[in-house]
Amino acid sequence: MISGLHHYALEIPDLEVADSFLTDFGLETAEASGALVAHCPGRNQEQVRMVEGQDKRLHHVSFTLAPGSRDEVLASLERAGMPLIEPPPGAEESGTWLRDPDGNAVQLLAAEQEPARPVPEILVNAGASRQRVGRAAWREVTGDVNPRRLGHSLLFTPQPGVMTGFYTGVLGLKVSDTVHRDFVTFLNAGRGDHHVFGFISSTHPGFHHASFEVPSIDAIAIGADRMRSRGRAAGWGLGRHTIGSNFFHYNPDPWGSWIEWFSDIDQIDDCWVAGDWDVPPQLWGAPPPETFLANREQPREVSGPMARS
Repeated sequence: MISGLHHYALEIPDLEVADSFLTDFGLETAEASGALVAHCPGRNQEQVRMVEGQDKRLHHVSFTLAPGSRDEVLASLERAGMPLIEPPPGAEESGTWLRDPDGNAVQLLAAEQEPARPVPEILVNAGASRQRVGRAAWREVTGDVNPRRLGHSLLFTPQPGVMTGFYTGVLGLKVSDTVHRDFVTFLNAGRGDHHVFGFISSTHPGFHHASFEVPSIDAIAIGADRMRSRGRAAGWGLGRHTIGSNFFHYNPDPWGSWIEWFSDIDQIDDCWVAGDWDVPPQLWGAPPPETFLANREQPREVSGPMARS
């Protein structure tokens, strides 16, 4: 049913701070009815929405639905006893709205993912492959380094089993892999990226990170250099992940969570078999900072959902 991640939204204290940070990261920003929205250059799809509020917290998460699956989703929600809700203030109102078991607002859009910005094939001279002949890579890799698309997001949850059961059993995602049983859970939407969503076990709900695909490992390193040159706090990377196998670099955002560039993520098919792994998050590279798994979002009381007419 869910075909991919459309965008994520945070409630934050200062939209001007968000505008500057997201621009430095490589996104294009605009104002939308009092909110700040951001797009990847060359992609006509909202990827980030920032709504002003007293404290930073997850405002909502938005997914696209596979064509023709909305009625199936509505029936699945009804069987699960999950009522529909009104869109939270500051959100774009289209689509179907609900709350997941942690109380997070979720938007389901009956729309297809917009294509990512086209980029040229990366030619490599590695292993037995000799694809790049008569061309100097260093003169080409700086040509396109900005994010192409939002790939995935991970949330903190105090009930990973319940959340996984809801997103797989009710909304149709599938488990790709887990780490230490359900300490970290990665979910996919079928053929394509190893994961589009997932959970990290914590004491309370919260937003951990969002990850954007860039054209190459060089683009990751160049983006990290750009953030350092603009005085942004040091992040984590460069490295290659174990689960998902992607190259990565994370930067802390101004609100205590993280934003990631990635490239070369595993692609799965219908034959993929999920495993449970006892591995560190990085195959190579420095270990993550102690703050990487800190859930700095304030615990919140979730009021009962308001049924839509």
